[in-house]
Amino acid sequence: MSIYDFNVKKRDGSDFSLSELQGKVLLIVNTATGCGFTPQYEGLQNLYTKYHDKGLEILDFPCNQFGSQAPGSNDEIHEFCTLKYKTEFDQFAKIDVNGDEESPLYTYLKDQKGGALGKKIKWNFTKFLVDRSGNVIDRFSPTTTPEKIEQDIVKLL
Repeated sequence: MSIYDFNVKKRDGSDFSLSELQGKVLLIVNTATGCGFTPQYEGLQNLYTKYHDKGLEILDFPCNQFGSQAPGSNDEIHEFCTLKYKTEFDQFAKIDVNGDEESPLYTYLKDQKGGALGKKIKWNFTKFLVDRSGNVIDRFSPTTTPEKIEQDIVKLL
């Protein structure tokens, strides 16, 4: 099994195969619009602006599992992010990252890189870094800002 074997739902509900991202460095993040970490969108966009042309893709998965901090429809969340933080990276449909309804992608990511709580995602803005070959290289806590992982991304680019 590889990260490229997974399909995820785009914001409009259509399927997207992660195999389309082969050869790219991926930063996969579960996000929320009403969270204390929401300002990290600015740092994520800065990374995207700086490194997208070099092969970085950021995959944004809104998640409402932590304090109901991602209310609203997929389109409402997208509108908030693009207006407030000028995000340009791919934002997918809202998902669960823990529990019975968790996304198979997140089951895989957590199997590859457990965290301080074992395989559970602790909160919004947990980040997974994937190299150009599809290997999950690292997992970063919500408190780790995008700026703090920039050098890890640069090494993979």
